[in-house]
Amino acid sequence: METENIEKTEEKNEGAFYSSLKRNNKQIRDDRALAIVDIAQLKYKRKVEDLELSIKDMKREQDNMLDLSPTNSQSLIIASDFNADAYITKDLELGVKIRNEEIKFEIATKRYEYLFGGNK
Repeated sequence: METENIEKTEEKNEGAFYSSLKRNNKQIRDDRALAIVDIAQLKYKRKVEDLELSIKDMKREQDNMLDLSPTNSQSLIIASDFNADAYITKDLELGVKIRNEEIKFEIATKRYEYLFGGNK
């Protein structure tokens, strides 16, 4: 009779708290693994996307350097006002930054695919 009451009590107490308390070691490890993978995958994906955006922004900035109109599309910069050394320095710096970001992006994309499977 007492065993029957305990079984009925167990059936009634199948809430999340009770279920959590009776989980086995494998279930606990699986839950922890899923939580770790979920956050790591989201953050890794975000990093890959941020690198891609950074590359696009720098390329756009480099392209915008070709626009030498100081105020509008009808005016042009005067040759004596153009600082070739500053232009070259900035263009090369952007080129190096773009290349470094492309390398990071390539590595991050390959690692993401390896770690989490499939494409981002």
